[in-house]
Amino acid sequence: MEQSEQQADPKANFLYRLRHSLAHIMAQAVLELRPDAKLAFGPPVEFGFYYDFDFQGNPLGENDLQEVENRMRRIIKEKQPFESSHQSLEEALRALESASQTYKVEYAQELVELGKAGEEGLSFYTNGPFIDMCEGPHLEHTGEVPKGCFKLDRISGSYWRGDEKRPMLTRIYGLAFESKADLKDYIERRKLAMERDHRKLGDELDLFCMDQEVGVGLPLWMPNGAVIRDELEQWAREEEFKAGYQRVSTPAITRSKLFERSGHLPYYADSMYPPMTVDETDEYYLRPMNCPFHHKPYDARPRSYRDLPFRLAEYGNTYRYEKHGSLAGLLRVRAMCMNDAHVYCTPEQVEQEFQAIIDMYRMYYNHLRMGNFRVRLSLHDPDSDKFIGNKEEWLRSEAIVREVMQRMEIDFDEESGEAAFYGPKVDIQVKNLLGREETVSTCQLDFVMAERFDLGYVDADGARKRPFIIHRAPLSTHERMISFLIEFYGGAFPTWMAPLQVMMVPVNDQVREYAENLAHTLRQDLFRVEVDSSDESFNKRIRNAVTHKIPNIWIIGAKEMENASITWRRYCVKEQLNVGVAQAHEALRKMRQARMMDNFEDVALPVEG
Repeated sequence: MEQSEQQADPKANFLYRLRHSLAHIMAQAVLELRPDAKLAFGPPVEFGFYYDFDFQGNPLGENDLQEVENRMRRIIKEKQPFESSHQSLEEALRALESASQTYKVEYAQELVELGKAGEEGLSFYTNGPFIDMCEGPHLEHTGEVPKGCFKLDRISGSYWRGDEKRPMLTRIYGLAFESKADLKDYIERRKLAMERDHRKLGDELDLFCMDQEVGVGLPLWMPNGAVIRDELEQWAREEEFKAGYQRVSTPAITRSKLFERSGHLPYYADSMYPPMTVDETDEYYLRPMNCPFHHKPYDARPRSYRDLPFRLAEYGNTYRYEKHGSLAGLLRVRAMCMNDAHVYCTPEQVEQEFQAIIDMYRMYYNHLRMGNFRVRLSLHDPDSDKFIGNKEEWLRSEAIVREVMQRMEIDFDEESGEAAFYGPKVDIQVKNLLGREETVSTCQLDFVMAERFDLGYVDADGARKRPFIIHRAPLSTHERMISFLIEFYGGAFPTWMAPLQVMMVPVNDQVREYAENLAHTLRQDLFRVEVDSSDESFNKRIRNAVTHKIPNIWIIGAKEMENASITWRRYCVKEQLNVGVAQAHEALRKMRQARMMDNFEDVALPVEG
């Protein structure tokens, strides 16, 4: 069985042992039904466990999972102890070959060749009649499995060792948590996550599409999705302007020499699109990141300490050749537009600049109400040759970032080996609806690229010195950020960001012209508004607006027309308000200007009494 890394805290460690034990229990139950099945790998994984089987032409199906579960419960009641033992390679191979476990034979030989077998030989665990090559750990006995804590989930195909040229196996997945209540909570959250999946909502709300003729991982933004992109970008432009950033625009293609100089090619070549040969000798690449391009405008003019900090920002299009199997809607794509910026500053300015950037991150995430997020300080690994620079430079730059975080009283965890190759970074880790953690955005302190690109500034003493460079992208890429927002909001965006901000619903034809005139007035003020003048019933038109998650529905009848008012219904609030037209228009302006998060119930409309 594959060995997964154990987590340090006791609760996580129990969960690991529980899931590991359940994988063995499931394999034992499956072998009772299919004695000739061959075993492959069966590790504990996030949210549960799985085991891969070769059923030799006599597979189990989804309808068999209940019977496997019943047998697992019987095994659990027997309180079979998990007993550890060791065998030499010769002994292990004889036992595995006699049981026709060809996949285990291959893995056992590999472990010995790689020197991963201990001095005592290969590790095995036995519970009841079942024995498996495994390093553990497990529960003391099967009876320690909490009642109702697991459920077999689904069956899928999986290639042996993930190689499509190797045999196709059957993978049985199980869910497992510390209690029945935790399992139920996860299943409910998963159902919500499926309902809010950004791919599903992206299609229903007409936000983006993918096209095989264009290519996998290359999203096409529909008009509705383009609105959300534009609103996020406009917000960033305003905040960056107030923070002293200057905007640049740089090409998405470059000669290979640029990425050779930056050092990206040795580390990221596999994630870059292949080079294009131009003029027979020159090779050009689509850029996977913007960083080297921003160093060029900085270096285009002589710089003095008086010019620093020098802040350059760009929403830059980048391209990365992600593996086909890792692509996932907007979350992981091959074409993306990044909220990128680079700050060039003196050593004396770096802490203040880094703090200002972290404040900007905190402002964005708090305003968007993206829930609790974890901050990770990603450090270098001194034993890895990935990280450029000497030990003193790494320790100095890591200390700067650590002190800023501590001064700002930001809770953070440190993880070795997760830094960029040119410096430490702060990663913003956000949990999705299932509780799985994803890196949404980063902020990096770079002490390498100024040297590589010979960037400098003349200091007050007349000496030429190297600037520090801070890389930051608080709003991540449009693609990744919007995928998170779709799921967090369930597709219901606040007024300022919503593709359609107001839907006018006239009660009858007599008030339709009045509604059209109101809509025209709002459009002249650059509000996105439509009038539903379809032949559907009034109630159906209201339901349609709700289904499309339009934040504001303005209902207009004879009384509203007579009083120059509207009845205002918000997407997330049951209560309706009757508001004068002028007052309603002004309220919309305030909501847009303040970028109010009125897709939450606790945000009141800015109208008087």
